[in-house]
Amino acid sequence: MLSEDADRYITLRRTLGYKLVKAERHLRAFARFAAGRDEAHIRTASALAWLATVARTPGARERRLTDPILFARFLHAEDPRHEIPRADFARSRQTRPIPYIYTADEIARVLDAAGRLRRQKPNPLRRQLYVMLFGLIAATGLRVSEAIALKLDDIGPDGVLHIRETKFRKSRLVPLHPTVIEALGRYLEARRQRAGESDWLFPSVRHGALCPTTVNYTFRCVLRRAGIAPERSQQPRIHDLRHTFATRVLEQCGVERGAVARHFVALSTYLGHVDIRNTYWYLQATPEMMADIASAAEMLVGGSVS
Repeated sequence: MLSEDADRYITLRRTLGYKLVKAERHLRAFARFAAGRDEAHIRTASALAWLATVARTPGARERRLTDPILFARFLHAEDPRHEIPRADFARSRQTRPIPYIYTADEIARVLDAAGRLRRQKPNPLRRQLYVMLFGLIAATGLRVSEAIALKLDDIGPDGVLHIRETKFRKSRLVPLHPTVIEALGRYLEARRQRAGESDWLFPSVRHGALCPTTVNYTFRCVLRRAGIAPERSQQPRIHDLRHTFATRVLEQCGVERGAVARHFVALSTYLGHVDIRNTYWYLQATPEMMADIASAAEMLVGGSVS
């Protein structure tokens, strides 16, 4: 049965470090769909029929089809009766969102606007919390999920953050700049006075972890208050602070081949990437002055740098 095969596949990939939260849900749904059609092997027609019931847009269909394709490749290696759907069946012209590169002035305006958020009695720490949260992401390139998952115990000596088992179940240490350490110290003092008892560095009103939806909503409010890119049909995202951090770091590495290699490896580790190609992606939508760095980076990604 495909449901049992899905269990084996998910278990195996999780031993390799993948979380597969959404993939597990998708594959179990597909296995149930196939079982309803009395099929013990993956059929392209069934995969596409299932896709039509769970995804309405081309982008969603493309994302959903990825999991059955990888699953089918795994099973096909054991039994060629399993068909492997072609990726272009659901391919759309959509690409990853073009990142917005914030200027230093815009980041300052974001933090200023966060410091002027409306006071809320249930959350007296609201202003200081969001100034520190957005500032920390801008200064370190942390993923939003990594930042809101931080606990007080994750702040080590000399201002080193312990980022625990995030994407691909990888943990890493993130050293902070002295100015960030100073700002974090001020925030922790305010937090001690106003946050009550909570283990979370950025506690919610109920003293638990912040909800990502709440963080994203607050960031959109801050952007409007700060007047950041009001002409854009799609607002800049909080995740673009991570892209901005990576871009500014790479701008400082010059174009000498060895320097690019060292910076890429260091930045890839700092950002928590498992593949240096993921770091290279941060150059795709950067200004023309990054062309020389991108050219040197292509040599690194292509394996020509020893």
